[in-house]
Amino acid sequence: NLIEGVARGIDMFDCVLPTRNGRNGGVLTSFGKLNLKNRGFARDFTPIDPSCGCYTCRNFTRAYIRHLYTAGEILAARLCSWHNLYFLVNLMKDARRAIIEGRYPSFRRDFFSKYNEGPIRP
Repeated sequence: NLIEGVARGIDMFDCVLPTRNGRNGGVLTSFGKLNLKNRGFARDFTPIDPSCGCYTCRNFTRAYIRHLYTAGEILAARLCSWHNLYFLVNLMKDARRAIIEGRYPSFRRDFFSKYNEGPIRP
């Protein structure tokens, strides 16, 4: 977990998680993980994460991305990978800001409180 790693002093990460998960339908949201290949997203016309400002969330719905996966379109993997990368870059940006402002413990607590609620599912 990146947030736990930062709390323990790790300041550099190299990971294939955002793109590997994206290729397989896994996306990260502010409330937890989703797998857009799941049938439940077939009629979910919301963005992956309504609070995200990435290109994918601004332009595509969960249902459309699921359709792309079921149709075998590589665009699905790209859209999910872009979203995951955007999510993680912004998460680390927020973590750095919290460290600089001396509020990392509360940032960490708030992140896990929200993230562990679980995503809103259809």
